[in-house]
Amino acid sequence: MTTDLLLEGRHFRRDWSSGYEIGRKAAAQNLSDIVAMGATPTGLFVGLGMPADTPIAWLDELTDGFRDECGLVGTSVAGGDIASSPMIVLGVTALGDLGGIAPITRSGARPGDQVAVAGRLGYAAAGLALLSGGVAVDSFEELLRAHRRPEPPYAEGPRAAALGATAMMDVSDGLVQDLGHIAKASGTGIVLEPDSFHVPALLGAAAAYLGVDPLDWILTGGEDHALAAVFPPEVRLPPEWRIVGEVVPGQNVQVKGRAEAPGGWDHFRG
Repeated sequence: MTTDLLLEGRHFRRDWSSGYEIGRKAAAQNLSDIVAMGATPTGLFVGLGMPADTPIAWLDELTDGFRDECGLVGTSVAGGDIASSPMIVLGVTALGDLGGIAPITRSGARPGDQVAVAGRLGYAAAGLALLSGGVAVDSFEELLRAHRRPEPPYAEGPRAAALGATAMMDVSDGLVQDLGHIAKASGTGIVLEPDSFHVPALLGAAAAYLGVDPLDWILTGGEDHALAAVFPPEVRLPPEWRIVGEVVPGQNVQVKGRAEAPGGWDHFRG
């Protein structure tokens, strides 16, 4: 079981995203938490707060978004509740079935294990940076869409469990920060190899347009909901998983060549 809270103005903006996109995003970030434990999603429950004048058409779009995202993993919204609110508030709870296996938690990493990632990194962060800067260039539409509607690699969660993953979580607050949770829970350190991260041409072009380092988006950007997992060194990984580092004795996450590892999203930072 997992739960997430989405607040209008904090986690989404209706002038940036349609009701359909918000529904898909709200479903995706919860479904990705379920598969990150090696489970198969079985249902969502949605608590919705909204102003009384919320357009019915927007609610229909929201409902369609939930339906279509859940359809990707063969599940649906099973229930929920509504209430009046001065802004849109979504509280989503997802359930999953482990099929009798133990859940993959954050605490199983051991020195010598390999750290790998499945799914996109940096795309949603780039889209947010473009939207925040008022940039709506057609050539960057894929990045804008990535912020509005993530595409988690759902199939790779249960697959990682079958391969023998010892720790796993979805990347919602930034790769370095989320791997830090694994390092802390496991009592280990993690070293990332920056050369292992391929910078797609689109991401590089957006970074050049805004004058930033695209690797910062890859290392610290959240909301792509990629999966980060730790595997024993003898496990041969399929091409969907990219080895990006290693578990080592010690603590915290370090990026080779950087004196201090970059941070990620902090819910209570100003």
